[in-house]
Amino acid sequence: MPDTTTQLDMPFILPSQAQKHITHNEALLVLDALVHLTILSELSAPPTTPAEGNRHLVGAGATGEWTGKTGCVAAWQDGAWTFLTVKTGWRAWFAETSRLRVFDGATWRDVPLPDQGTLSLLGINAVADATNRLSLSSPASLFNHAGNGHQIKINKAAATDTASLLFQSNWTGFAEMGLAGNTEFSIKISDGTTWRTGLAISPTGRVSRPNQPAARAYRTGTTFTPTSGQQSGFTTYALNQGSFGLGASAAGGGNAITVPAAGIYLVTLNLVVTTSSGHGAVLLRNGTETLMTLTGITGGAQSQGASGVFSLSAGDTLTLQHSGTAQVTLGAGKTELSLTLL
Repeated sequence: MPDTTTQLDMPFILPSQAQKHITHNEALLVLDALVHLTILSELSAPPTTPAEGNRHLVGAGATGEWTGKTGCVAAWQDGAWTFLTVKTGWRAWFAETSRLRVFDGATWRDVPLPDQGTLSLLGINAVADATNRLSLSSPASLFNHAGNGHQIKINKAAATDTASLLFQSNWTGFAEMGLAGNTEFSIKISDGTTWRTGLAISPTGRVSRPNQPAARAYRTGTTFTPTSGQQSGFTTYALNQGSFGLGASAAGGGNAITVPAAGIYLVTLNLVVTTSSGHGAVLLRNGTETLMTLTGITGGAQSQGASGVFSLSAGDTLTLQHSGTAQVTLGAGKTELSLTLL
């Protein structure tokens, strides 16, 4: 019969042994050191002022009283160090790092999660809460296939709920994509305060860009006869998407069109006249730069039109400069300027 137990090396009380209480107390000290094992820290040299019951993991290159005890648990009991040889399966709470670990026969590892199970909250290097029940703080995330394809599913309870990806900077949302309050896929953008839809796809597959700059501008009235060299503008938008504006008044009436955003625009100018002695109309940017020119011959009612692609800047103004003599027809569907950001 061996003198100690197989697992914990506690001494047996032998039949012929005197002072059996000593052996019994030694066994109690072993239990006291191992039951609910808490390791304060991993050290290579014993601390100078250990407290009764302190336990440490002896690190590599142990010195002093710990020489040759690397990997053991050193317990300070009754004014001396007791060394316990760690065995596979032992678990301990590492107080210095607040981790529960298990010894696998070679190293101490964090206790693994079960292969199957249900968790109400899970934080990975982060704190989960009742709303963010899965919380992750990491430089990147990887969702890999298991042999074929891979899908990420975001499901919502009702059509009026939201199923989306929200992109934030310093916890303020600036972009969102998904099903936001309906069954229409959309991409939205924010300046930190106001949200606007940049792209929307209906359940039937139709694509719209509700904030893409597009406009049709005309001047109210019936006709006017501009003086040669005079500039004129517009008064009304038949279509205004993307916040086109009306700028300064033009000498020949109407106001300059103001461009809301920089980009490449398709610009179309239509000019309708009732009579002409030979005329021209130039579309000017910022009052001086020619973008396109229309000309007409002497005669009765006629119309001219031109289109072009131009790079415009936010705040640019557009006006018409007239030449010759003509009676210009006003109103929607007559003399108009159309712009679309491509």
